[in-house]
Amino acid sequence: MENISVFWFRRDLRLEDNTALNKALLSRKKVLCLFIFDEQILKELPSDDARVNFIYNNLCRIDQSLKLNNSSILCVKGNPIKVWKELVQSYSIESVFVNKDYEPYGRTRDAKIKKFLLSKSIDFLSFKDQVIHEENEVLKKDGTPYTVFTPYKNKWLDIYKSKPVANLQGYQNFFQKIIPFPSLYELGFKKSSINIQDYNISQISKYSENRDFPNLDSTSYLSPHLRFGTVSIRLIMSKLTSNDDVFMNELVWREFFMQILFHFPHVVTQNFKSKYNGIKWLNKEEDFEKWCLGKTGYPLVDAGMRQLNETGYMHNRLRMVTASFLCKHLLTDWRFGEAYFAKKLLDYELSSNNGNWQWVSGTGCDSAPYFRIFNPIEQLKKFDKDEVYVKTWVPELGTDIYPDPIIEHKYARNRALEVYKKGLSG
Repeated sequence: MENISVFWFRRDLRLEDNTALNKALLSRKKVLCLFIFDEQILKELPSDDARVNFIYNNLCRIDQSLKLNNSSILCVKGNPIKVWKELVQSYSIESVFVNKDYEPYGRTRDAKIKKFLLSKSIDFLSFKDQVIHEENEVLKKDGTPYTVFTPYKNKWLDIYKSKPVANLQGYQNFFQKIIPFPSLYELGFKKSSINIQDYNISQISKYSENRDFPNLDSTSYLSPHLRFGTVSIRLIMSKLTSNDDVFMNELVWREFFMQILFHFPHVVTQNFKSKYNGIKWLNKEEDFEKWCLGKTGYPLVDAGMRQLNETGYMHNRLRMVTASFLCKHLLTDWRFGEAYFAKKLLDYELSSNNGNWQWVSGTGCDSAPYFRIFNPIEQLKKFDKDEVYVKTWVPELGTDIYPDPIIEHKYARNRALEVYKKGLSG
């Protein structure tokens, strides 16, 4: 049996500029490409999840490209450790190549699989790919991680400018075998009614002036593509200029929150700042349900939530407004909102979702002060004054059908300030 290398696709669904894949193709062994639909993750998702459909469609695209080289992807569904135990029985594997995963589940999974493979004398080689700088590359002088964004960003940019990252060249050394690619239904999935659209960074030069106006629909839709690695972060960075610093900041925020999650994994379920543990959330089920359905009586909040429910997408300005409303106006624990966004967002990424929810609620690192409370009425006047966006998603606005506000703004604001102050002083 021929000795081979295996490249395991995860959050890197592309053949171009893929670090671990390139390393594998240079290994002097034929490379078998693998993808595992992880049942540990899938059990939390509906069978027609749009993100699973997106992964599947991109795997199909990659498989078609590989067939031009008389190769293909081995695409399976199961528990990763069980899959690997079967694979070592079927193939003579010398090395396994992966791009690093920085989330708690991924790190635990990889450690278990690495231990198993090493027991079989199989190398497990991991590489940086989904970030420009990983967790230990942007640190303070004393070697500790940054917990404030601006100094982190400045150091991040200094390193990047001193050592620009080049794109990788492609090679051809794939395992020569056509493996039948399973259908969506054979894997137990159903077609989703929601599609993830292609990204577009052609309007980035206008990003800073248009970014806060949801009716302009001027965002890049890049985030799900970075989340699943259908495009290289290096390629995106190479297309930006010095005038694109506002957009670049968003990419740095992404890596900031990733390194926060890596160094402080307790944030997944706990407040980053423990002093906020004393806040007495109301957590009224009826209020939360109205927020989820977009029936709070606040047009901008409701429009954002309805867009999310129908499309799996929400404009960034609206993410802040809706999150602030849930935490501050309704005094609902940020963890409820974070979990709801995790179920709905096409670009859901644990680190960014968690970091941004804690930022809004005031409990996170470098977060907005607890007394900063978004006024949804003023936000509407400022960013959708002609109500183009809200009327798109709340067509009954201005009629008797539309509900009265769930709570009066001034009262909610004062109540939130009082509850936060008590929680912090207690």
